[in-house]
Amino acid sequence: MSSRDLKGSGLTDRLSAAADAKAALLAKLKPKPTVTAPPSESRAELREAELKAVRQARADDKDAARAAAADKVAAAAAVVAADEEAALAEKRGLRKERKQLTKAEAQAKRDARYAARKAR
Repeated sequence: MSSRDLKGSGLTDRLSAAADAKAALLAKLKPKPTVTAPPSESRAELREAELKAVRQARADDKDAARAAAADKVAAAAAVVAADEEAALAEKRGLRKERKQLTKAEAQAKRDARYAARKAR
């Protein structure tokens, strides 16, 4: 044993021992790194996904409503076009009928003139 051991510990030895003990206590009190589970979907991500689904459903509904409105407008336009076509066909028919009548009248006049010439 050395002379220091015989006398006990010196001041520096006691101070270093005290500092070591204090450091050990502080090390005990320090928060240890926690082991975290692998990240799974958090609440925010789940909510965002739900909102995205709701928004997509609403957008699909709007698109369907727009398509239905466009179909309704197209159907109304088709009805109007069919009515106009029918009216035009009727006008054409009447015009053809008038032409036939005038043609028949002209033929009758010619026949009458021819007959009048023959009668002379």
